[in-house]
Amino acid sequence: MQSVLFQNAVIYYFSGTGNARFAAEEISRNLKSEGLECEVLNIADKALEVEKPGRNTLLGFCYPTHGFNVPPIVLKFLSFFPKGQSKVFILNTRAGMKMYKLHTPGLGGIALWLPALILWLKGYRIFGFRPLDMPSNWIPIHPGIREKVILSIKAHCTKTLRGFSVKIVNGKKVLNGLIWLPLDLMVAPIALGYYFYGRFGLSKTFFANYRCNNCNLCIEKCPVGAIKSINNRPFWTYKCESCMQCMNICPHRAIETSHTYTFIVWWTAWVILPVVLPDLMIKSGLMTEEFYNRHYDIFYNLILYVVGIAFIFGVYRIVHFLLGSKTFNKVMTFFSFTHFRFWRRYNFLRIFKKNPEITK
Repeated sequence: MQSVLFQNAVIYYFSGTGNARFAAEEISRNLKSEGLECEVLNIADKALEVEKPGRNTLLGFCYPTHGFNVPPIVLKFLSFFPKGQSKVFILNTRAGMKMYKLHTPGLGGIALWLPALILWLKGYRIFGFRPLDMPSNWIPIHPGIREKVILSIKAHCTKTLRGFSVKIVNGKKVLNGLIWLPLDLMVAPIALGYYFYGRFGLSKTFFANYRCNNCNLCIEKCPVGAIKSINNRPFWTYKCESCMQCMNICPHRAIETSHTYTFIVWWTAWVILPVVLPDLMIKSGLMTEEFYNRHYDIFYNLILYVVGIAFIFGVYRIVHFLLGSKTFNKVMTFFSFTHFRFWRRYNFLRIFKKNPEITK
């Protein structure tokens, strides 16, 4: 039966490991089952041409939460999105978990609120506004969730998406994202810190271990083109959004996050440098202690956020060069938790190929 409220639907998505893509495609299936023509478009598709939606078009945006924030590629896409008057739904996937039979939620920060504000200012009417707790894929922090748990979470989300889709296609508002406002406000400062600083440092935690055979799959599949080949090895540039696709799709488990290296470098950048550099400048006569004390806040933040990130980038360049040595590479790999077999990856495509029934 054709929807009497909408002529068609267009859903835009961005996805690293497949969570947001799954949500977008699942909603599309549900809308089509309700008789509404629906198109699903990938924001990362360089050939994507965006047309101004008609007033009776149902417009949707699905994307992951990165650092309690909106992925920069999504934020840029929305900032250039044409103005309109369509009804819009926004859905962000969060890092969900499961403890026994309890599905535990992630945190979204400003991942829902900022896109809603941008679209509202462009004239759109927000009537679908909710997070979706898909399996966490944050492999640098924790091992991938066990397959049985992933399937359980996905099955739970499938039911949630069905109910969400039926409501919005019938014009009913779904605004349960509002109940997360207090917690979202609490983590908002972290979200801003991630966007303006943290994401640049995170891009310097990835490296290719000695098992890398230069298949270049990570380079070809990176949705934001953040990986390039330097010295015949993958190199993660500042454009990396830590979507985890490369680490999870590598057929040789050759992509690592070095926890020991990261701790040492970040500790040096954020703890040692703000103390040592001013002392060296005072002793060398470049400035007086009185001048430093008077402008302490300025110097501290300058060293922390400018010199610190430059230090992280510089050391990463040196380490990337040294990784050409198989001995050094093996040492780096050994001190990375991600190389151990128990540190599972989160492979969306493999799981869904084995279990196609969970999308039905």
